[in-house]
Amino acid sequence: MDTIALIIGFVAGAVIALAAYILIRKSVLKGKRDEILEKAEIEGEKIKNEKILQAKEKFLSLKAEHDKTINERNNQIREAENRIKQKENSWNQKLAEVDRKMKEAEQIKNSLKGQQEALRHKEEETDALRQQAIRQIETISGMSAQEAKAQLLESMKAEARTEAQAYINDCIDEARLNAAKEAKRIVINTIQRTATETAIENAVTTFPIENDDIKGRIIGREGRNIRALEAATGVEFVVDDTPDAILLSAFDPVRREVARLALHQLVIDGRIHPARIEEVVTKVKKQLEDEILETGKRTCIDLGIHGLPMELIRLIGRMKYRSSYGQNLLQHSREVANICAIMASELGLNPKIAKRAGLLHDIGKVSEEEPDLPHALLGMKLAEQFKEKPEICNAIGAHHEETEMTSLYAPIVLVGDAISGARPGARREVIESYIKRLKGMEDLAQAYPGVTKAYAIQAGRELRVIVGATEVSDQEAEVLSGEIAKKIQDEMTYPGQVKITVIRETRSVAYAK
Repeated sequence: MDTIALIIGFVAGAVIALAAYILIRKSVLKGKRDEILEKAEIEGEKIKNEKILQAKEKFLSLKAEHDKTINERNNQIREAENRIKQKENSWNQKLAEVDRKMKEAEQIKNSLKGQQEALRHKEEETDALRQQAIRQIETISGMSAQEAKAQLLESMKAEARTEAQAYINDCIDEARLNAAKEAKRIVINTIQRTATETAIENAVTTFPIENDDIKGRIIGREGRNIRALEAATGVEFVVDDTPDAILLSAFDPVRREVARLALHQLVIDGRIHPARIEEVVTKVKKQLEDEILETGKRTCIDLGIHGLPMELIRLIGRMKYRSSYGQNLLQHSREVANICAIMASELGLNPKIAKRAGLLHDIGKVSEEEPDLPHALLGMKLAEQFKEKPEICNAIGAHHEETEMTSLYAPIVLVGDAISGARPGARREVIESYIKRLKGMEDLAQAYPGVTKAYAIQAGRELRVIVGATEVSDQEAEVLSGEIAKKIQDEMTYPGQVKITVIRETRSVAYAK
């Protein structure tokens, strides 16, 4: 029993202790909560006061800015009002000045009216006196005033005619004398200031080779490489006549240059076969076109000519590979340009226009369009097409007097062209006629349908015609060679005989990828 009582007492004590702890815990937590709430209220009041203070400061700042803006606007308004008042005062002063001047003008006008009236009376009196004097003179001389006037005019006319005719004759004689002297002076000075070396073109280019082994590789098995070169370039390759050299023969300097550069690259590369030959020739043609364009640009820069279209610059570059009666066409055109500029300066004309016309005067010779037109008219047409000035176009078209001269630059270009071509050794007629004959032979063959290329080789003794395999059959190729031979025989003049070779080949190309 004592144990049970003890346990019960212990449990009761524990319950009492737990209840006391709970009561004390609640009391402590309540005190802390009140403290936290009090602190939160204090902190909130503090934040509230700070926000109110910040709002007041912001309001005062905005109010100050607003007041400043209002003051600035008021100042601007006052300044504008002051300016308006000043202008108003100025206008009032000007109006007063105008009123004053109008009053003065009215007074002057009234004064002038009186003077005009007095002058009119004086004129009437003078007319009456003059009429009276005329009547007295007519009475004394025995003829009327009209008769005297007619007699006086007739005598003055006769005297004026005599003096005018004498003056005109003196002026004409002096002009003839001075014109002849001045023309000689200008031409002589121009020739002396532009004297250059003579340049003679030929139709053969020599390509040096190191040994016969390279010559054999160029010829190829059964001559296939040399045939591929001739077909691709249109140039005749002479490999037997000259030791340690190959002769490239063609009347077209551009073809010869393409052949020379292509052969040079093939020899350096070492791979010489028909496919490689065609690839290199195509590449060299592109490089030569770029070089032609660069030559044209460099020529324009050297002469100080600007603003030319790219197509005209390309035609100027092609002049480097053309000749006129054996004279290099680019050198001739540069020479003519300088001659024209000097003559224009001496005559008081624009030297830049004259130089431009002189450089472009022979562009018709390098154009491949409309070969039936004379080169001067074709050059004029090209210049008009590219919007050159009318005086330049006329100078180009009239430098061989094939059209009427309408500007002073036309005779200058004509004379400049004659001076450049008339120098001893500047031109060679034989080369020019030879080139014209070979070019005409090629054009005649290319006029036939199905012909893709035509090359005159061996100094015009052979004409090689390449036709499309799909357009011309073997039988048609035989007929074509006979027709071309007959047409050349009927229409052209040439020494010896001409061999016409028509080449027709079929190629099949495929690519493995």
